[in-house]
Amino acid sequence: MAVDIVTFGCRLNAFEAELIRREAEGAGLSDTIVINSCAVTNEAVAQARQSIRKLKRERPGARIVVTGCAAQTQSRMFADMAEVDRVLGNDDKMRSEAWRDARTAFDLGASEKIAVSDIMAVKQMAPHLIDGFASGLPRVFVQVQNGCDHRCTFCIIPYGRGNSRSVPMGAVVDQVRALVARGHAEIVLTGVDLTSYGADLPGAPRLGMLTKQILRHVPELKRLRISSIDSIEADADLLDAIGDDARLMPHLHLSLQSGDDMILKRMKRRHSRHDAIAFCDQVRRLRPDIAFGADIIAGFPTETEEMFSRSLDLVEECGLTFLHVFPYSPRPGTPAARMPQVAGGAIKERAKRLRAAGEAALRRRLQEEVGMTRDVLIESDSQGRTEHYLPMAIAGERVGRVVPLMIAGSDGERLTV
Repeated sequence: MAVDIVTFGCRLNAFEAELIRREAEGAGLSDTIVINSCAVTNEAVAQARQSIRKLKRERPGARIVVTGCAAQTQSRMFADMAEVDRVLGNDDKMRSEAWRDARTAFDLGASEKIAVSDIMAVKQMAPHLIDGFASGLPRVFVQVQNGCDHRCTFCIIPYGRGNSRSVPMGAVVDQVRALVARGHAEIVLTGVDLTSYGADLPGAPRLGMLTKQILRHVPELKRLRISSIDSIEADADLLDAIGDDARLMPHLHLSLQSGDDMILKRMKRRHSRHDAIAFCDQVRRLRPDIAFGADIIAGFPTETEEMFSRSLDLVEECGLTFLHVFPYSPRPGTPAARMPQVAGGAIKERAKRLRAAGEAALRRRLQEEVGMTRDVLIESDSQGRTEHYLPMAIAGERVGRVVPLMIAGSDGERLTV
């Protein structure tokens, strides 16, 4: 049997899953399940552990390898699970020799499970070219950056991903060109801290310059999308590209986290409430139809009801369409875990209210689209997505095409034709 990948967490993990498959199968592994884990919340770690136990019951003869951010930060916990055969670090999973070593360890029956190197010692990022994604999806991800130099008080990810490092622009352009040549209609640029792109490269190019280079040198690319960004670090070239090139999709996902200035300071964020609102206003002037998404944490330590209400108000004040709500989860070793905690019931209740606000905002935007004609990327035989990442129920269209469709209505969750 082949190598199966079970991926949790972010878009970057989705990209890396294809590299893991290539390297693991290239090392000769078979009948192996790789858990590509996430460490962003306690729930994500718990889901990985539950999945490991379930998969071992279903396939008792398969070897189980755990990698990803949770494997990097909590390697001993996973190694202590009887179901787990190998634990690989986040940098190690990208190296062919680590997978060859895993196969040798399996063949020899080695007892030591952990093969996790020091992620903070990784200083450079080699480009990992993928000729085509195994899934054959019309939308694919291209990793341009990894790691993070910031230390937000709630976040464990820098310790799972290491410090910020970037893929050279030429290598990114080559990757995009190769994927487009294989028929992928939409490319999504992804990274851990995307707007820190280029600081470690010669000449310190920014994300905006990379975006312009892709659009200029791959004219056959139909759609370019940018994943989550830190709005305070958005550069002038990026704003120019948003306003000037229709192939850059009118959809941005923002790492906002809170709408209260005191909470933002305690999170050690670099923007204020005013900065977030002003950025959305600025971008909307450049691209009036743009759709914004945002990450917001509910129940961060010391958050009062009044502080929370300011986060709730951001949905309207920033004109958000998509909301990704995180109930606060204390991560061991982070400063926020040592702060006075909000009661669990209050966290759940606030997260519920945020989600309800996000659902209402999405319904409003869907209704506003009725009567419009949008270019829809056909993802499957039943769904596509507009330029604004709005889902659309479809039928009878060929997967992978970008088709102009008139929007007749909405069912509250998706547009309809």
